[in-house]
Amino acid sequence: MPVETPIACRVAERRRETADTWTMRLEPANGDFARFTPGQFAMLYVFGAGEVPISVSEIPAGGDTLVHTIRAVGATTRALCEAPSGATIGLRGPFGRGWPVEEAEGRDVVVVAGGLGLAPLRPVVHALLAHRDRYRRATVLYGGRSPSELLFRDELDSWRDKLDVELIVDAPEPGWEGDVGVVTRLIRRAELDPGRTVALSCGPDVMMRFAAAALRERGVAADDIWVSLERSMKCGTGHCGHCQLGPLFVCKDGPVVTYDRVERLMTVPGL
Repeated sequence: MPVETPIACRVAERRRETADTWTMRLEPANGDFARFTPGQFAMLYVFGAGEVPISVSEIPAGGDTLVHTIRAVGATTRALCEAPSGATIGLRGPFGRGWPVEEAEGRDVVVVAGGLGLAPLRPVVHALLAHRDRYRRATVLYGGRSPSELLFRDELDSWRDKLDVELIVDAPEPGWEGDVGVVTRLIRRAELDPGRTVALSCGPDVMMRFAAAALRERGVAADDIWVSLERSMKCGTGHCGHCQLGPLFVCKDGPVVTYDRVERLMTVPGL
């Protein structure tokens, strides 16, 4: 069951990923965290600033730490990114439905991420690496606006030891020798067997729509494509209605859902 009253956590470690994005390792002030699964999120509370939903970007074994990767885009996320080591913040969770990590065993897995969208998918990549024998072909396709905005650069190369990893950027920088363009270009040339593929996608809505369309063109079924929705979540329990998307409340029916459930909803302007 999720913790619905904020518990006190200490910022144990913080690392800068990009110009506006930080990764924070949190420790509970007392005891352990409730068990999170890949794709779930916590409501992080900064005293005097507010509360925001942030997906976990790493779930260390033992339950005594959690890791979140946060982009400073508003008052609360800026306060989180500026919180120094040793600072106290509040945490509620876990909330939401996560990625189908266990259901994908025995199948090909394609991870498609754009920008900050790699953070909620990082625990999936860690699961693929830790239990590589449980999956068939495993592929990570990751796109960013520029090389300097790609996350986890220290890990991406090491993932290639066990996974197929392809990177692409919208705008190259000096020294970049990789692909230039949008992530759908990587999908069109990826080696995959559509009949046995499970695809997991996270990033801006427009990127996920085009990624899903490219996967459908390759023959992947809509109910084998999973996306992580991003809406304004306030309560985490489906009561306030801020995150409603048609018949869905993203905080409890998502954020991870199969694409067949939201394909039409994601194309409605202003919904």
